[in-house]
Amino acid sequence: MPREATGVHGVCDAYVDDYARLNPLAATEFGILGHDDRLPDLSPDGHAVRAGLARAALADMAAAQPVDEGERIAKAVFSERLQVDVDMHEAGLPAASLNMTASPAQDIRYAFDLMPTETADDWAVIAKRLARVPEALAGYRASLSASADKGVMSAARQVRRTAQQCETWSGAGSFFATLAASAEGVPGVDGALRADLDAGVRAARQAYAELAAFLRDALAPKAGDEDAVGEDLYKLWSRKFIGADMDLRDAYAWGWAEFGRIEAELTEVAGRIRPGAGPAEAAGTLDGDPRYRVTGRAAFQAWMQELSERALADLHGTHFDIPAELMRLDCRIAPPGGGLGAYYTNPADDFSRPGTMWWSLPEGEREFPTWREASTVYHEGVPGHHLQIGTAVVTKTLNRFQRLLCFIDGHGEGWALYAERLMREFGYLDDGYLLGMLNKHLFRAARVIVDIGMHLKLEIPAGTGFHEGRRWTPELGREFLRTRTLTDEARAIDEIDRYLGWPGQAPAYKLGERLWLSIRDEIKAGRGSEFDLKDFHMRALRSGPAGLDTLRDVLVRSEGIR
Repeated sequence: MPREATGVHGVCDAYVDDYARLNPLAATEFGILGHDDRLPDLSPDGHAVRAGLARAALADMAAAQPVDEGERIAKAVFSERLQVDVDMHEAGLPAASLNMTASPAQDIRYAFDLMPTETADDWAVIAKRLARVPEALAGYRASLSASADKGVMSAARQVRRTAQQCETWSGAGSFFATLAASAEGVPGVDGALRADLDAGVRAARQAYAELAAFLRDALAPKAGDEDAVGEDLYKLWSRKFIGADMDLRDAYAWGWAEFGRIEAELTEVAGRIRPGAGPAEAAGTLDGDPRYRVTGRAAFQAWMQELSERALADLHGTHFDIPAELMRLDCRIAPPGGGLGAYYTNPADDFSRPGTMWWSLPEGEREFPTWREASTVYHEGVPGHHLQIGTAVVTKTLNRFQRLLCFIDGHGEGWALYAERLMREFGYLDDGYLLGMLNKHLFRAARVIVDIGMHLKLEIPAGTGFHEGRRWTPELGREFLRTRTLTDEARAIDEIDRYLGWPGQAPAYKLGERLWLSIRDEIKAGRGSEFDLKDFHMRALRSGPAGLDTLRDVLVRSEGIR
């Protein structure tokens, strides 16, 4: 039973304990220790219990009275986040969660990436969790079936893509088999433990094979081909990822304006790289330049590790006060089966597990152009996610919900995109790396346009030079990414499928960056010559995460402008 709690911080801390118990996957993801041997109840009953916890915590928070500014902020952040969770439960969305990017099918698999593997005790914990995969996925299938009976389910595109992922993870040479093989040579992993580990691998592989068959044979025939979720549902998803009631049509129009601005600058930089060339020709020049290329996956991993460590060393004490706990950032190549691209995973609460940058590379490729990816290292590492999330974890004046469990994409991804821009301001990007950064930002502006446009089926405006007057479809979205950004076909397909299954998440990057820049400009104007950029950044990072409707109030008040 949830324990009683009083006071704003007490309610927040108690909720973290209770939620981690009910959702061990989230506990592992966010570095909350003590739950790695278990998996959540993903059945309809399990979702009902978690919804009940959110409602009870909201009621407790409503009765709690803040005693200082820190508690006022904490109450606003917690209440906004939990209300979104309750609204999502009432719409039936967690129980029906299925997409190719971030749903229980992926969360269970990815959790094993984050578990320690140094000792026999570590492997005993892994074996216990592996043995529980069949039960967890059986509950997941039950929830998907019950939700489908209520008419709440994902489109066929997401069902098919997730089934393919599950088939990859169930294979003989899959992630789970590779995981077990990596235990070889660890002292004590033998006898009964070795048998338990091998049995757990077989059970997990079989469970994923059964999930793949269920998705393909039972759920896919019920799924419709309509990918767009419509405006009402999109607004709820947008609140989850942004923490604000967004004017979607204003955001769509701003996305087009931002896209045009970046496109013009991208063309200008391309001309500096190769006179008279456009972005595609300049990209070809950089792709062939050995200064911007590494060969082999190991070399790519070494490159991103070296670049991230250099940024840590350079920025510490100059542009940021980086806590000692954050001076380690692990960089790894992600196992196959997930979507392409980079992502960050949190450090553990006690930093026994460091923050980690993962990169999912295309299978079969050996040549990697670094000019395209340098800004992503800064996005995922320092001064991006690693600095932002790690600073919150180490700031003990925040409660455990703020430090460990609260991540809002508009705040977090917005900061990370802003961090890329900072590295340009700090002088770290030559024209080659700048072309890569601008292409990433163009890509994120395209996400605002395409994500909102596809889900709301908006009209493509005049003057854009792209199928003017037509309404967005997945096919047009894929064409737009291929022809108006420097994106290849495989990545374009992956991206469109991601947007369609995860509505509202992709625009959070650019919309969040927009607010971070706006807040900085507002505070700078208010402080004039007294404005200190480093001080602004550290105050912002130490204030913890907040939805975009709360963020401006938090930062402006903390700076004493009003």
